[in-house]
Amino acid sequence: MSSKGTILKVAGPLVIAEGMRDANMFDVVRVADSRLIGEIIEMHGDKASVQVYEETSGLGPGAPVESTGMPMSVELGPGLIRSIYDGIQRPLDVIKAKSGQRLERGVEVPSLSRDTRWHFEPVMQAGDKVEGGDIIGTVQETDIVAHKIMVPPGVAGTLKSITGGDYTVEETVAVVETDKGEVPVALMQRWPVRRGRPYKQKLSPDVPLVTGQRVIDTLFPLAKGGTAAVPGPFGSGKTVVQHQLAKWADADIVVYIGCGERGNEMTDVLLEFPELKDPKTGKSLMERTVLIANTSDMPVAAREASVYTGITIAEYFRDMGYSVALMADSTSRWAEAMREMSGRLEEMPGEEGYPAYLGSRLAQFYERAGRVTTLGSTPREGALSVIGAVSPSGGDISEPVTQATLRIVKVFWSLDAQLAYARHFPAINWLTSYSLYLDDVGAWFDANVKRDWMAKRARMMLLLQEESELEEIVQLVGMDALSPPDRLKLEAARSIREDFLHQDAFHDVDTFTPLEKQYTMLNLVLDYYDAAQKALDKGISINDLVNLPVREAIGRIKYVPIEEIPQEYENITRQLASEIDDLAKKLEEEDA
Repeated sequence: MSSKGTILKVAGPLVIAEGMRDANMFDVVRVADSRLIGEIIEMHGDKASVQVYEETSGLGPGAPVESTGMPMSVELGPGLIRSIYDGIQRPLDVIKAKSGQRLERGVEVPSLSRDTRWHFEPVMQAGDKVEGGDIIGTVQETDIVAHKIMVPPGVAGTLKSITGGDYTVEETVAVVETDKGEVPVALMQRWPVRRGRPYKQKLSPDVPLVTGQRVIDTLFPLAKGGTAAVPGPFGSGKTVVQHQLAKWADADIVVYIGCGERGNEMTDVLLEFPELKDPKTGKSLMERTVLIANTSDMPVAAREASVYTGITIAEYFRDMGYSVALMADSTSRWAEAMREMSGRLEEMPGEEGYPAYLGSRLAQFYERAGRVTTLGSTPREGALSVIGAVSPSGGDISEPVTQATLRIVKVFWSLDAQLAYARHFPAINWLTSYSLYLDDVGAWFDANVKRDWMAKRARMMLLLQEESELEEIVQLVGMDALSPPDRLKLEAARSIREDFLHQDAFHDVDTFTPLEKQYTMLNLVLDYYDAAQKALDKGISINDLVNLPVREAIGRIKYVPIEEIPQEYENITRQLASEIDDLAKKLEEEDA
């Protein structure tokens, strides 16, 4: 039921309207004659506090406010892929064609094109029993993505009719006969953004989301359906890490939310993604990507909407049985928007001025991730993995947004300013990061890559931790105070850091490393360490072992294409054995 009122007060993006007794919380409203879009976020008697998702300058008391009686919802159907939306799912390319380079206020355009006709191929026939989540047909949305048309949740009955052919998103393609009457099914359905889409069962997070980034896959893996946070100071590479995951993660669909970050970072995404080739299909990466752009110069209040819009679209593709990766860059800007709105609502502030409900709002967002069994009579498995960037002021991870996020997510990739200044990228600190999925996904790595994957990883982490302890001794008393075995540990750890963990996002080969290649690279570093340890026991000088020419070849294997890796591994292994044999012979000759 719609309700009409008038503006009582305007405070930035917050509008107080009176005469709204019949409206409900979270109703979408249209404000003033320019029909600005907003959402009711608080009710007191007949007064409604409206969060306006557009610029409010020029509004004044007495202007009309009309509730639509509907919650903030997104349109879900063919046409989502390749789209670039603002925070409230308005297609920016359509708005540009309609109003030019600048976003006009109050512009009303449908989220999905009403003119495009899509070819619908039924997979069921009249008379079949159906329930919510069942796939009744498909639309080939892009060369990569087959868009599955599903019965809306909560609808169950018998298919009365279903016909293939070319349809717009609003036209009926099937009719379901239910206990309460006939329900038409179109290519498009709507869903309220603040309500998670239902599923049958949440599954254990025991399959890794392979990203091709060595420090992530080997040291701090993320499970499919998992949650991760990437906090770090400015310039530490948060956005590049997010871009790398969007490009290379083992996901069928990518939803990228630019939430309050700089416009030029979103421009990079818009320019890069169409040019990039999907490694699995050779097609453009945009063929499986949805972009939501709500940059720092766009209305502050729409940042919250953009996060919910993105995760609802991601859940929709998850329900089709796809693996979806959602990137939110950055949740700090969303939290700042919440802080601003909370201040204007005159709520009691929490720590550092953030609202007391900051933690619960973040939890509501991240808890919508998961690997699930979908609805339907023939359930599918879908996964929604969420990676949120956090931008703490001054890089201080003790601030409230980072701490609230860390209580919720299970993977923490800690970006380090010192590593970034040393040009070590990705600048993920191996001593302060962690993954709580390690035990769950470790069995998968051992079973599907190599059975000693986790044992090798444990050895590598031990070397890196011992290096940290030895570095303190070196700073106090110098390198000469170390024994040869300890010096060798330092050299092996340096090789792990420089040859394995350091990865060039802009190199054609090094940008993505398959798991088999990661294992080979790790093996080579440990092979060198083991061979050098045995050589030390025989009395060979540590200086000779540190300066072996084979170390250059070990360092450069990261730039070798995957198909040449087995041969290169054999060559390096032979070279390592040969050089150590030469040193042993030289030592024998000296002794003789």
